[in-house]
Amino acid sequence: MLDFIKGLFDKKPAPPQRPPYYSIVCPHCFSRFEPEEVVFRAAHTKENDSEFALQEDERLNAWRRKFRLSQPDMEAVIDPTTIPPENRTYTENVLTAVTDRYGVLTRRRLCPGCHNELPVSAGRTPSNIISIVGASQVGKSVYMTSLIHTLQTTTAANFDAACMPLTADISRKFRQNYHEPIFERGTMLGSTNPNEQQEPFIFQFVFKDSRRAPLTLVFFDVAGEGMVERDYLDIYASHIQNSSGILFLVDPLQIRTIRDKIRLGVGEEEGEFASRYDEPREVIISLFENFIAHQQGSRTPIPTAVVLTKSDMLQYLKEDDSEYIRGNSNVFRPVVHKGALNQTEFENINGEIRRFIEKVDRPFVDALDVYFENTAYFAVSALGTNPVKGQVGGVIQPLRVDEPFIWLLQQLQYIDRRDV
Repeated sequence: MLDFIKGLFDKKPAPPQRPPYYSIVCPHCFSRFEPEEVVFRAAHTKENDSEFALQEDERLNAWRRKFRLSQPDMEAVIDPTTIPPENRTYTENVLTAVTDRYGVLTRRRLCPGCHNELPVSAGRTPSNIISIVGASQVGKSVYMTSLIHTLQTTTAANFDAACMPLTADISRKFRQNYHEPIFERGTMLGSTNPNEQQEPFIFQFVFKDSRRAPLTLVFFDVAGEGMVERDYLDIYASHIQNSSGILFLVDPLQIRTIRDKIRLGVGEEEGEFASRYDEPREVIISLFENFIAHQQGSRTPIPTAVVLTKSDMLQYLKEDDSEYIRGNSNVFRPVVHKGALNQTEFENINGEIRRFIEKVDRPFVDALDVYFENTAYFAVSALGTNPVKGQVGGVIQPLRVDEPFIWLLQQLQYIDRRDV
């Protein structure tokens, strides 16, 4: 009897069960809904049937008009509630296809809000969105390009996974508009235009162990100017609010103390920086007004990686300003995380960069502490060097660009963190 009672206390709790399905976050309009709420795009047209003829999709056009785009007539939208149960197809408890009254099957699932097509994995795997935010000129597009490049060429192999674009169209646009200009021609990207469509780049981080669910990544490059314009940020508030993690990019030149120190090092003219850079606190104010203020306790629990970009420029501080950055700083040392988040390396860079930003912009750190429950600090160089007149000379060598992403992976419980 004693052994039996002891066995009850020694028995380990059962591991958490996978839910029958996952809520879906649309990677286009970022609304959240359940898999049963999806609608479908018909796979054919019938000119003699007004319901199945080519027609205007009012919801899709309303979404596209926000970005000054138009959409030609489309195939009909099918509400699955009009389809008999025997003509609905489920995969892993998720409605994935319907067969219409003409006997034609369609698997083109649409968001019920904006009628954009959903990823195949929506509802069957977590809809984790990683937001990249920051003021103008911090290099969000360049960082996104360098990060995805690093995930595909290095990080995925270190975690026994693969990082792949969700569709061939995304692959083509990313290669032509981002990867080739930077990594093949050494040409910098132009500033993101807030009046143009900012199409999300959707990738999947798929582990080779099939027992581990893939992680869907949506990189949405919000134009920097929009981060300090309330009307513009309203469009993207739900995107940030429904994110699973935030990459908050901060350019050293946004911080006046550092701007004054670096100016002579990079040879720019007096007064040029002041007109180009917004203060990081202004971005926090915009985020607070548009979504943090509406959260429980006016704080967000979303894990937020504060990423100091263009870390290679801090080399100009090494000699005369060692109280800021020393020559042997972790900032300039490449680190590879393999199989897990290296706890020692993470603590070193997190502690050093937090102390650094506290010295140069303490009000910014205080604002982060007030509004964000879970933050960590990093320093990255997307290119490994500072471009001259929009061109990068030599081989591009990204430095620590995947470290904030790996920390977010650990925060989302996809990987462990340990001393390696």
